[in-house]
Amino acid sequence: MLRRLLQPVWVLLAIIFLIEAWLWDHLEPIVARVVAAIPLARFKQWLSDRVDALSPSMTLIIFAVPIIPLFPLKLVGLWLLAHEYWFSGVSTFLFAKMLGVGVTAFVFDVTRDKLLEMHWFERIYELVLKVRAKAHEMVDPIKRRIRELIAGNGEGWSSRTLRLIQRFRKSVHEAR
Repeated sequence: MLRRLLQPVWVLLAIIFLIEAWLWDHLEPIVARVVAAIPLARFKQWLSDRVDALSPSMTLIIFAVPIIPLFPLKLVGLWLLAHEYWFSGVSTFLFAKMLGVGVTAFVFDVTRDKLLEMHWFERIYELVLKVRAKAHEMVDPIKRRIRELIAGNGEGWSSRTLRLIQRFRKSVHEAR
């Protein structure tokens, strides 16, 4: 009984996790292009050389530090939302989120090898990859069913729903 009640919560968490993973996957190439466009390639090489000289625990600090300045920006977004500046608040929060994921992807790309030398970090990294695979396993059937419903070219509920939507749209257009 409890498992059935918690299933939607787990699916929601899986969807949130996959959105984060999708952002990570899609922002990493964008950050790479930005690095190529502006003279960050030298900075990346400089940072890579410095990271090679550091211990894995010091590399963890290098990985964590860029996240700290983004926290106040998220607080500003929350303040704007609390004062009912909806567009500005959501925009600020999304900007901070995307910037945070992009910077983290850039820094993780530079520090990954050193961080994976720590056994506990390697276990966490492997756990995240397993959770990502499990999230895909949970969400993929739902995505497939939604695509089937949207396609509506079969029999049953999905095609009836599509016909109902088409009739509704036609009536709205005729009413104009």
